[in-house]
Amino acid sequence: MTEYTLNLSMEELEKRTHKDYLMTKKFLKADAPEYLELDDGDKLALKHLVRAANIIEKINMQLDNADNLPFKEYLEKEIKSGNRQAELTKILFDAQKGINAIDTMSNPIFLAKEVPARPGKGVYPADLSKEEFHSILIKMLKEGKADKVCSILTQRSVVEREGDELIGIDYVDKFRDDFYNVADELDKAASYSTNPDFNEYLKLQSAALRKADPMLDAYADKKWASLQDTPLEFTITRENYADEMTGTVVENPELKELLDQHNISPIPKDFLGGRVGIVNKKGTEALMAIKEYLPILAKNMPFADEYEQNIKPDSDAKQTMVDVDMVQAAGDVGEYRGGITLAENLPNDDKLSLTIGGGRRNVYHRQIRFISDMKKLQERLDEILDKDQHKYYLDEADHWFTIGHENAHSLGPRHGSEKLGKYRNIIEENKADMGSLAFVDLLCELGMYTEEQRKEIIVTTITDNFLKSKPTYSQAHRVRTVMQNKYLAERGAYEIIDGKIHVNIEKVVPAAKEMLAEIVRIQIDGDFEKAEKYVAENFVWTDNMELIAQKLQKISKTLNGRLETELADKLALE
Repeated sequence: MTEYTLNLSMEELEKRTHKDYLMTKKFLKADAPEYLELDDGDKLALKHLVRAANIIEKINMQLDNADNLPFKEYLEKEIKSGNRQAELTKILFDAQKGINAIDTMSNPIFLAKEVPARPGKGVYPADLSKEEFHSILIKMLKEGKADKVCSILTQRSVVEREGDELIGIDYVDKFRDDFYNVADELDKAASYSTNPDFNEYLKLQSAALRKADPMLDAYADKKWASLQDTPLEFTITRENYADEMTGTVVENPELKELLDQHNISPIPKDFLGGRVGIVNKKGTEALMAIKEYLPILAKNMPFADEYEQNIKPDSDAKQTMVDVDMVQAAGDVGEYRGGITLAENLPNDDKLSLTIGGGRRNVYHRQIRFISDMKKLQERLDEILDKDQHKYYLDEADHWFTIGHENAHSLGPRHGSEKLGKYRNIIEENKADMGSLAFVDLLCELGMYTEEQRKEIIVTTITDNFLKSKPTYSQAHRVRTVMQNKYLAERGAYEIIDGKIHVNIEKVVPAAKEMLAEIVRIQIDGDFEKAEKYVAENFVWTDNMELIAQKLQKISKTLNGRLETELADKLALE
């Protein structure tokens, strides 16, 4: 067994695992009405879906860091021998689902002294530098090995050394036994589940896990994206925010030219999550209100006549939406690393299903968005927001904004962003935020929102955009908020008066439209240098941001977070 040196002191561990510093998001309990009201067949299916998600977490831990599973085994051994330091370290390991992460202050957390953070995570050789990576690819391309380079730069491969070259191995082949076990659980779930559509999806997804064929995933994704009226939710999430290595290839002029010559588009590696839940019908009905307006929003996107987008302005939107009571969030979708996702819009633009007529699907995570401490929320508002605007702050308005954000992912250019390298996700997340804000007035005119709700969305969004600390470039979801804060401040959308935020409500939407147009232009052009310049100009941590950050730090001591999954834990053991 590999031995490790635990990195965090007992004092640091005791602080970080204390309830004041460790936020807990509670998923459904074992006796939750949502579960008890399910048909017996769906209850049985849910058990197998939880088991499938847990196996996906095991796979993703290896994609994330090759040391994750050995370190977990080491901690469990040490805990059995009475090592209290290992016991507390395991709490953080389980929360962030890995050996390395960042906390809510954007500080790196290393649980073992021997294991540094790596840009290639576990999907590239641990000793591979960016410079060597580029030189190997250049050499391979010049030697006529473009097919091999394609397999290295695809989203679904694990890259290993092969002599003085590299080879990409499809993750279904790399983790064959585990994927077969996931497939077996999905087949069992399909044998019990009461919904034929859902069962068809499970069988398609099962087939895609037994053979390394992207088209099989496309068939499963296409079916999944069409699901609307099902009792249960299960998703294998595939997102590529964590890979900081693949996108660097566009930074090397010689390599970029060679890739263009061979028509190779580098796609960052997917990391895998397993989401399990019970569809909340009332919440889902509320979400669907926006669907009829999506073609109108598509038509009103900047430069809409210059590109193809997922939502066609002249046809029904291929967009399903569900609000989900959460049972399990395993692997990538459940990692608490500085924060955790409220919702997802999938499949992403790089997925094959979108080329065979598939649509997209939004899944919203009810238990993650719930505010657990309203007293703390009020303290925050008292400290940072103009008292006269408290009446416009509504926690539900953050959910409305998130709905706009997720749907905005389906708007705008489908192609071009892959050329933006490490700025790809920052630009895309920025687009989704500004798309949500930019269309608030239009949706109000169309009857989606009342004038009061319009003001609530605007004030709540601007208030929530302020962070406790300056993020790092690897945090796409947070870098974009800093960019927006600077941009909106320069256009008078808000001011800091006597140390508090005052939102100039009528200036917010025009500023958001302006930023949205600039972002979409960058995506259309697919110009890495233009994206780099844009991010550098706007990712500026100002004195006002620091002022509000200091206030937020006094109110919230939270450094880490974790999930409490009572129902999932019970089902996994049955």
